Amino acid sequence: MSLPKLLREIAETLALALVIFLIVHIGVQNFRVQGTSMIPTLHTGNLVLVNKIDYDFENPQPGDVIVFKFPLDPSQDFIKRVIGVPGDVIRITPGHVYRDGRLVHEPYIKNETNYSFGPKKVPKNDYFVLGDNRPSSYDSHLWGMLPRKNIIGKALISYWPLNSITFFSF
Repeated sequence: MSLPKLLREIAETLALALVIFLIVHIGVQNFRVQGTSMIPTLHTGNLVLVNKIDYDFENPQPGDVIVFKFPLDPSQDFIKRVIGVPGDVIRITPGHVYRDGRLVHEPYIKNETNYSFGPKKVPKNDYFVLGDNRPSSYDSHLWGMLPRKNIIGKALISYWPLNSITFFSF
């Protein structure tokens, strides 16, 4: 192989590697869980891979685990579960969450709600989010609705520690 051909191959390989790196960097983000609000689903120190592109093409759905900029302090990122989407009416009683008057099936909950909320309609471009560890979660029932613009992305997989890998959605 001639030197110019070898240099061209190296340049093409480096360009392809750069393109792949940029796509991955733009499309996904790592997130480290801090706190107890998502127990038993996630624990402090879990590392989560977040898809930042999905919500450019579709809207968050009830049950999605999302990472977002905290509305009261956008320098902080939080992770919670979507419970209500625009137009839903959310009501919470101790031990139960209702969306549009229907009990929400939540197999991921270990510690149920010990408070009441609503009923309250989720406004256009907002979402209602709760932590899975309801008694220990600073979430929408306390600080209000989550603006759509604050959502970073959807959790795909909790990949660390390796003994507790969890797939969320694809």
